[in-house]
Amino acid sequence: MYIPSHFSEERLDVLHQLIHDHPLASLITMEAEGMTANHIPFIMTPPTHDAPFGTLRGHVARANPVWQNKDPVLLIFQGPSSYITPSWYEEKKQTGAVVPTYNYAVVHAHGTIATVDDTTQFLDLLTQLTDRFESTRGSPWAVADAPPEYIHNLMEHIVGIEITISRLVGKWKTSQNKSATNRSHIAVQLRDDQQHRNEAMADIMERQLFEE
Repeated sequence: MYIPSHFSEERLDVLHQLIHDHPLASLITMEAEGMTANHIPFIMTPPTHDAPFGTLRGHVARANPVWQNKDPVLLIFQGPSSYITPSWYEEKKQTGAVVPTYNYAVVHAHGTIATVDDTTQFLDLLTQLTDRFESTRGSPWAVADAPPEYIHNLMEHIVGIEITISRLVGKWKTSQNKSATNRSHIAVQLRDDQQHRNEAMADIMERQLFEE
């Protein structure tokens, strides 16, 4: 991924937070027929000595051959994105020398796929995945709510996977090459649009201005 220095994001906690907030990854692999993308939700485990960037955990259908891939893989986590109209720049009124752009935040994770073969560990993985995505519900569903024999039968048809991250890169293209006045004005206009994705981009831009 091409990353100009002013768009680079290297803080591990920020990269992990985007993955947490946007857990559906595009998992890119090279197969016999060419590049293939699978779309899989993942949870992140904290960094360790052996995995300084953290480990991604999820599961796929056993019928999906992706879990057998032994080559390096790429996972793309797409964060907030918004179209930026030239009408929001101060230069629009002054010179008219402006063009549209698109702001976005994205994380690329690199690693290799390993399978979770131990039944107890696999059940623990499924429990963690469920708890993570049910945590915001008023009455969260739990794996233990289903009959044990049903869950164990289901586990015969899916495969737990872990990807220890070997490289983690982030690109926050959020108008950092514009003046603080322009960036602040863009954030205000994004909020006025009252679209959820635009509000998320406004949050990022305002946070960056505050941190500078």
